[in-house]
This record gives sequence, C-alpha cells and structure tokens, in this order.
Amino acid sequence: MPVRPFVMWPDRRLRTPAATVEEITDETRAIWADMVETMDAMPGVGLAAPQIGVMQALAVVDASDARGKAVKLANPRVLHASVEFRPHEEASPNLPGLSALIARPRAVTVAYLDEEGAEVEKDFVGLWATSVQHQIDHLAGRMFFDRLSKTRRDMLLKKARKRG
Repeated sequence: MPVRPFVMWPDRRLRTPAATVEEITDETRAIWADMVETMDAMPGVGLAAPQIGVMQALAVVDASDARGKAVKLANPRVLHASVEFRPHEEASPNLPGLSALIARPRAVTVAYLDEEGAEVEKDFVGLWATSVQHQIDHLAGRMFFDRLSKTRRDMLLKKARKRG
C-alpha cells in the first residue's frame, strides 16, 4: 500500500468533477487502502481520490484521536445538514502551506457506498463532518478556498502564486 503523490494546484484535475463509481471492486478497495496510507502520512483527517490523481468519486475520512477508524466512501452526498455552523481552519496538501477559516454545517447525514458496495447513511459531527464535506467538495472539483469571499480567495491564491 504505497503513499501516493499529490496533484499540485493548479492542476486541472482538482477542478474536474470525479466520475461516479459504478461498483466496488478489489481495485476500488486497493485505491482506498492507498488513500488511507497517504492520508495518515500527511497527517490529515481526510482525502479525496482526485487529490492523488484518481478521478473517481472515492474519499476516506478519519478524524479519530487514535486513527485506524477510517470511513471509506464512494459517491458520497450530503442528505441533511445542520443549521448550526462550525468554523475550522482548513487546508489541502494540494496547496501546501496555506489555510483558511471555513464555516460548514456542524453535522451532516451522508449517503455513500461502503466497502461491500452497500448504500449506507451515516451521521458525521464536528471535525468528521467538516472533513467529509471538504472531501465531497474535492469530488465536485472544488477547493476549500472556493468557500471564501472573492477578496479573501484572491488574496490566498496571490500568496500561493508567490510561493509557487
């Protein structure tokens, strides 16, 4: 299970919606295993397949304290979101060294296919909810900074270009 390299911003794949996963195969499970290794090596609490150049709607999230509790999701989508928001400093290994405070719903109910290909509905709260929403954005071709005002987004991207 190798740690995979990240696609770096502004690679077009980070702006391209991921393809729907039609069925869960051994290849899918192998990609998930690589994604968990890669996420744990960051360290981070979530990873979407397009971040490593795999253009499939796959994500992993592990916001547990001990690690080893990764949830593997295919085709995740938010069914319900809380009206209460939770701000959190978000970043991406695709744009290293930059972060921004993003407010997202504190809790979400997400539907997805699990490792067996079964349709699951699961509630995520706190950092788990933030991370799963962040990954769903990646799968839609969006980055965390797309949630900022135009002025703040432009400032962040200007900083990224200076570093680049």
